[in-house]
Amino acid sequence: MMRAAARTKVSWACAVCLGLLGGCAVGPDFTRPPEPAIGAYTAIPSPETLAAGPGEPDQRLVVGREISAEWWELFRSPELTATIDQALVGNQTLAAARATLAQAQEALVQARAAFYPQVTATGRAEREKTGASGVGGSSGSPVNIFSLGPTVSYSPDVFGGTRRQVEQAAALAESQDRQLAAAYLTLTGNVASQAIGVAGTRLEIAAVEEIIADDEKNLDLVRAKLDAGKAARTDVLTAEAQLMNDRVLLPPLLQQLSVARDALSVLLGRFPAEWTPPDFDLARLTLPGELPVTLPSDLVHQRPDILEAEANLHTASAAIGVATAQMYPSIVLSASAGLEAVMTSGLSEGVKEMWSLASAVSAPIFEGGALVAQRRGAVDAYRGSLAVYRQTVLEAFGQVADTLQALAHDAELVAAARRALDVADASLALQRESYEAGKSNVLLLLDSQRLDQQARLAYARAETERYEDTSQLFVAMGGRWWLAPADCESQPRANGCTSG
Repeated sequence: MMRAAARTKVSWACAVCLGLLGGCAVGPDFTRPPEPAIGAYTAIPSPETLAAGPGEPDQRLVVGREISAEWWELFRSPELTATIDQALVGNQTLAAARATLAQAQEALVQARAAFYPQVTATGRAEREKTGASGVGGSSGSPVNIFSLGPTVSYSPDVFGGTRRQVEQAAALAESQDRQLAAAYLTLTGNVASQAIGVAGTRLEIAAVEEIIADDEKNLDLVRAKLDAGKAARTDVLTAEAQLMNDRVLLPPLLQQLSVARDALSVLLGRFPAEWTPPDFDLARLTLPGELPVTLPSDLVHQRPDILEAEANLHTASAAIGVATAQMYPSIVLSASAGLEAVMTSGLSEGVKEMWSLASAVSAPIFEGGALVAQRRGAVDAYRGSLAVYRQTVLEAFGQVADTLQALAHDAELVAAARRALDVADASLALQRESYEAGKSNVLLLLDSQRLDQQARLAYARAETERYEDTSQLFVAMGGRWWLAPADCESQPRANGCTSG
């Protein structure tokens, strides 16, 4: 009869708990911020604006087209693709982001555990002695008490405080997921940028080496005229000075190349001494002709930095609910059942059933204004997160606008640099012929060569900048990180994959 009564009471307590679960959650419900009422980032450059002239690849912007998942493959460079694949596996910043995400996901599991009753098994053994009970005041016999049974405790989420804590943990996990996506996008963009930087620096080095070769030709020409009595010793010294000055250009470029190669090694999680990057060459990179441009209304839903700011805003919203719930009463229900045995002088008095039901309510009465201040602080934190979100959106749109304009200016710069180089090459050839024929002096020859040198380096830098800004456009558009690479299903955390 006692066992049946205990089961009835425990069942009744569980029914009460389940009924209390239907309570409302205090605090605001999070609403995603609306998309900006902006139809364009800036004036979209026309195909004519992106045309770099004869002999140069053309580009055009395609508004609304989806970005390729592995956008770097549009450069059609097996070396670049292989390098990025290695970086996705070995980069330590990406590995740290994966670990942080895993930690946040486990914290979410821990928070969700508060929805369920906590069951523990308890056992107790004690020996006690009662007061005097024998004839002549002799002491009573020692008593051994043994008990064993489970204890169940549960805090019903009447006002939704637990739900808000779980919501907060989920938003934090989402924020970490977006940070991983941002790390993935930043990594791929940095590897592509460094690879293009290596290729551009090698192009500048080749240009300087051609300039030095021309200097040596000029010096040989002036020396020949000196031997023929048609030039002064000062002309030779001037030509030698030009050669020495141009040779000074080479070491900084070699150092720049070394720094870019070492940076690539670090991005791959490798020591510079154990890995040598490929010799990237702009001539072996294909400039993508069609560049997708995401609609402004879609950008806020695919840039990981914007989505991270949105998740942080959600976290701040849930924190208001957590702070509000702490101003309301909290309830704890507990139940225990078990067996108890008492032994006196080695003789058992039998095994008895025991059970208990308990409930406790606590409510804040006077906290010196701490709870109210805590909630006001949570509201202030939400307002700050909202401002950060809006600023992140503004900066993202500004970055896209800058990149679009940069592509138009790059095409204009390449076209101008190409024309300047053609003119400088023709002028240098004519000036060299004129000098050989004795119709001009060495100063005019060197001045023409200096203009040709400047035009050659400017053209190399303009080409490099065009490739770099093209890769930055893919990054500014969000890089389509939410589409996992091909092997993400089998290795979801080994390749920069995210849940999207």
